[in-house]
Amino acid sequence: MSKKLTADATAAAPASFEEAMAELAQLVAQMEAGQLPLEASVAAYARGSELVKFCAAQLEKVESQVKVLEGEMLRPFVATGEGEQ
Repeated sequence: MSKKLTADATAAAPASFEEAMAELAQLVAQMEAGQLPLEASVAAYARGSELVKFCAAQLEKVESQVKVLEGEMLRPFVATGEGEQ
């Protein structure tokens, strides 16, 4: 069952990164298959741009969190007995 783009869909924020990526993939598939009329294609492109911005923002948040973790917790792993001869 394929979702068709509606005016309401352009306003709804995705619940997660994964949901945004799935919707984006669906939009791309519809556009590549030529399933959308011109007006709907323009709306799909606009929605896709919103989804890309959302995903980029989510990735930036995660990248910041990883940097904090690397600075505070993560250290290079050294196995016991490694380096001893």
